[in-house]
Amino acid sequence: MILSLRRLRTSLPTWIGIGLVCLPNPTSSANDAPVNFNREVRPILAKHCYACHGPDEETRAADLRLDTESGSRADLGGYRAIEPGDPEESELVLRITSDDDDLRMPPADSHRPLKASEIETIRRWIADGGKYERHWAFVPPTLPKVPRPQKSSVERSASWCRSPIDRFVIARLEQAGLSPNREADRVSLVRRLYLDLLGIVPPIDVVDGFLADKRPDAYERLVDQLLASPRYGERFGRSWLDLARYSDTNGYEKDRPRTIWPYRDWVIQAMNQDMPYDQFSIEQLAGDMLDDATLQQKIATGFHRNTMLNEEGGIDPLEYRFYAMVDRVATTGTVWMGLTTGCAQCHTHKFDPITHTDYFGLMALMNNADEPEMNADPAPVVAKRKAIEHQADALERETVQQLLFADDKDPTASEQFDHWCQQRIDELSAWETLVPGEMKSTMPMLELLDDGSILASGDATKRDVYTLTMPPTDGKPITAIRLEALTHASLPARGPGLAFYEGRRGDFFLSELKVFAGEQSIELAVGTTSIPNSKPGNGKTYPGNVLDDDGSTGWSIPGGSGQTHRLVIPLAQPMTFENPWTIELLFERHYVAGLGRFRVSVTSDEQPQASVLPVEVQQQARLASESSEQLSKWPTDVLQTLAIEFLRQAPVMKEQRQPIEKLRKSAPSGVRTLVMRERPIGHPRETRRHHRGEYLQAKEVVQPAVPEFLADASSKQPENRLELAEWLVSENNPLVGRVTANRAWRQFFGTGIVKTSGDFGTQSELPSHPELLDYLGQRLRDQSSTGWDWSLKRLHREIVLSATYRQAVGPAPATDPENRLLSSFPYRRYDAERIRDAFLSASGLIANQIGGPSVRPPQPDAVTQIAYGKPAWPVSSGSDRYRRSLYTFSKRTAPFAAYATFDGPSGEICLAKRDRSTTPLQALTLLNDGMYIEIADALAKQAIRDCGGTEASPDQIITRLFRRVLSRYPSDDELDSILAFYDSQTDHESPWMLVARALMNLDEAITTP
Repeated sequence: MILSLRRLRTSLPTWIGIGLVCLPNPTSSANDAPVNFNREVRPILAKHCYACHGPDEETRAADLRLDTESGSRADLGGYRAIEPGDPEESELVLRITSDDDDLRMPPADSHRPLKASEIETIRRWIADGGKYERHWAFVPPTLPKVPRPQKSSVERSASWCRSPIDRFVIARLEQAGLSPNREADRVSLVRRLYLDLLGIVPPIDVVDGFLADKRPDAYERLVDQLLASPRYGERFGRSWLDLARYSDTNGYEKDRPRTIWPYRDWVIQAMNQDMPYDQFSIEQLAGDMLDDATLQQKIATGFHRNTMLNEEGGIDPLEYRFYAMVDRVATTGTVWMGLTTGCAQCHTHKFDPITHTDYFGLMALMNNADEPEMNADPAPVVAKRKAIEHQADALERETVQQLLFADDKDPTASEQFDHWCQQRIDELSAWETLVPGEMKSTMPMLELLDDGSILASGDATKRDVYTLTMPPTDGKPITAIRLEALTHASLPARGPGLAFYEGRRGDFFLSELKVFAGEQSIELAVGTTSIPNSKPGNGKTYPGNVLDDDGSTGWSIPGGSGQTHRLVIPLAQPMTFENPWTIELLFERHYVAGLGRFRVSVTSDEQPQASVLPVEVQQQARLASESSEQLSKWPTDVLQTLAIEFLRQAPVMKEQRQPIEKLRKSAPSGVRTLVMRERPIGHPRETRRHHRGEYLQAKEVVQPAVPEFLADASSKQPENRLELAEWLVSENNPLVGRVTANRAWRQFFGTGIVKTSGDFGTQSELPSHPELLDYLGQRLRDQSSTGWDWSLKRLHREIVLSATYRQAVGPAPATDPENRLLSSFPYRRYDAERIRDAFLSASGLIANQIGGPSVRPPQPDAVTQIAYGKPAWPVSSGSDRYRRSLYTFSKRTAPFAAYATFDGPSGEICLAKRDRSTTPLQALTLLNDGMYIEIADALAKQAIRDCGGTEASPDQIITRLFRRVLSRYPSDDELDSILAFYDSQTDHESPWMLVARALMNLDEAITTP
């Protein structure tokens, strides 16, 4: 078909019919301006051609590649897709202009034909030589010169421009024949600044003070004051949390709560401190890998722990860890490169030069981290807990002293103590901790700690086997083995188990325990455990379960997370191990259930028991019993230690320990958060390419690497997560400055300089102001004495000080219907959180506490009833009820209703830009949602108080209400209309609340001033 078409080439007419469109011969075109490849040609090719003739070799048709110059010039059998300078000899032109459905490209069944204007552009481009250019976003940026105004408009430009930003903006306006709008009035400016920089409305006295401040730098002084406010971190912290896919729950079906708010606090603090963006990035991606990493730097790595977690029992935990890594690659690509890296998960990217292997190379850079929990208690919490623990310990000592050791001690208690001690003495044995010579497991990494215990970490499955090779016993016959299940700070709920989903956190389930001497299996006997009520028939605690060859029964610790436990398994016959011998532990459940930390000991004593005493107390008691059989002759400190254990454990001491337990329960709960931790050098995690992106189709091993098209062969390439983080904010990544500056621009103007905030690839929309974007990006990255040194506050300051930002809101011109050139300040609705915070601040209800756990403002009960398990929504009380909106508890499967109505995020994915819809439900929410009615009532009451009480005139109250909501004074017509509405509602029990509610529902109340 191609050959026959080429034979017809000479017979093609000057006018080529395509459907109903007739195209003129390019030689007759009046437009002789050179065609810009990046601006005019690449978007056409990307839209129509790259899917079949782009980077993805798996789906590339006819071995033709049109995304590269070399591919477009390839010999296709005597002809080429593009013949530079000769459109008529170019197969591309022949195909896109054909009226034969079998030959025309794109194929008739997959895409509509190119428009006449697009074909004309392709023709002219080829006629000009068909030169390719590197996609603008991949070209290393340089600092552009600030444009000079045209001679015809020098005076006007000089009087309007306040900063280099304005020079770039007005240059584009002049090219389009447009001019900037007037400056907004001062009330609008102060209100705009407060809502944009702090996310709340300005107090009336601040508005009045700004209006009265006639100093030439009044505006700059206000900007600096707001940038220094702690509310700044809350405002921009919320924006960052969209990117971080922050949520207080795990997602998926069960969507249980998680503790991740310490990461949110870190973000707020970092924003307020104006942490340089490069450091801000590195600490979130790899803070744990920094030298002498601090607690806060480790907390920062919660950024990539915000991924969802499936807690269903039937899942493969490794599969869903893979999906978490998929999310991390996509998020990293969006945030620091502005690229849709996720498109290369299943195949080479169809539009951008990211290969399938590049994708997994990027994953490999981040894939060598474990995902533990970590204590993140704030200093005041630590201090309070220590104080309460000190009080409880003192009360314990005082109680046992009075009961058991004072001259007037309680004789009954003393007798009970002696009896209890005798029972404990009967349980004592001489145990020796054994250090394995070798440790293996099916998946987790086993690490020997200084105290002889073993810590498991890393990946785990629903069936893990630990194999421990023990040393010979030096001629001593072994009668029993003791397994201690121990806690550790890195484990879920402090352990002792690895269970982190489905089962109780920190639990484990030991299905079988076996001992081998070489190939010989050693017979074991049913033993004892420190867990109470471990009787035959109990499939979870009875010691005999580990010997029954039944994986569904075993030894575990129902409800005992965060505590130590012991299991003693006797050998059927004492045995001397003259050679290394093996202990095999099988953990099998429908969820991960391995031991997280444990220790193995052996004894030669007869009939050893599992004591309820902690091991350290056992050792003290055993040494004391060896020196004397009489308790009265034991050392005082040992007796006091035993007495405290008696008080804590003995049923007869229940009444005496109640006040102590109550005191301990009053201590603040420990805060544990989710972090990343790099695996040891000797235990790396392997990353493989997954065919079609499917978890079960793992192929060859892939080495850590950044995408090849961005790699600089002359410099060292990243090999781990820290080096990746450093590379992302280095000059070797041409995208990071542009992406970051564009995101900041969007936060103030509603749309970025690049409209597609999360996609700077070949499918993206071209920048409206490319030189301005590079100027902002380069100034932001400039770490010289005159640069901005990655300061986001400095970037934000430059934007809001510009004349561009200070323009009044106005309609978009017909020639620029989306107002991309910014001939006026863009009209837009504020996001969900700012709307609520604006009303909270206007009413005086807003709480000032910064940081801390999430809270639950009022919302309809039905919202959470649709979620799994129909969880309750216990509405917060006191000031928590009115905390800023970024502190609202975020449940992924049932987002807070009022925010969802205004396009708030669910936290399931990285969100580079929120949708901004306009629906009737939004108006109904502001009018009828109980939360907003409560705010309206408080607003009305506050306005009345401001005016001195109900004796004030309606005009005064209306004016105060109006200014609290909108900052400005009402016009006479507005005042009359509101007064008429109030008069019509006087039969209502709260007419001023209705007035406040109506004002809160004004378009002006929730949009750009």
